Amino acid sequence: MSESARIIGLIADSVVNIDMEKTEELCKQALESNIPVYKIMMEGVAKGLSVVGEKFESGEYFLTELVMAGETAKRAFETLKPHFASEGVKLKGKVVIGTTRGDLHDIGKNIVTAVLAGSGFEVFDLGVDVPAEKFVEKAKEVKASIIGISCLLSTTLPSAREVVEAFGKAGLRDKVKIIIGGPPTTPEYATKIGADACGRSAVEGLHICERWVQ
Repeated sequence: MSESARIIGLIADSVVNIDMEKTEELCKQALESNIPVYKIMMEGVAKGLSVVGEKFESGEYFLTELVMAGETAKRAFETLKPHFASEGVKLKGKVVIGTTRGDLHDIGKNIVTAVLAGSGFEVFDLGVDVPAEKFVEKAKEVKASIIGISCLLSTTLPSAREVVEAFGKAGLRDKVKIIIGGPPTTPEYATKIGADACGRSAVEGLHICERWVQ
């Protein structure tokens, strides 16, 4: 095994083991060893995050582990990001995400944000209680191609529809993909309000977004 392959493997393992400091240290070591940043990101960090997703879906890992793994990957991403431009690395895509108007919950959104960022997406987190117009405004500003709408309360589901409708009124609906997520959301509801997909977990949401940018 080559030295670069060994370091890449250790990075993936450190993400799986949710060792934030080790992951950051290894990413810096990989950069010093002149390993291409894209390779570090995709074969190290993203691969480790993929294993975490599999463990979560199988029940071996729980929500706490998923949150911390997402934060670990996010820190690695932040360490590597300054080197993207010099190597001509392109981010997978731009995502604007937020919890709908009237809803102050953010744990689910925060997990998705960390997982997306750690997997190579540029994520713009609008926070909680976000009005439809703010989603549109930010999407225009950063030229986002994906919109993530988080709903934790069933009473705020109509707010997700408002976001979809706002993009239609702004003439941008055909320029973005819209994904909704949260306990009360379903694929059927996504279809009903005109969204493109429903992510039932952070991992599923990531897979959907990755398909959209391939």
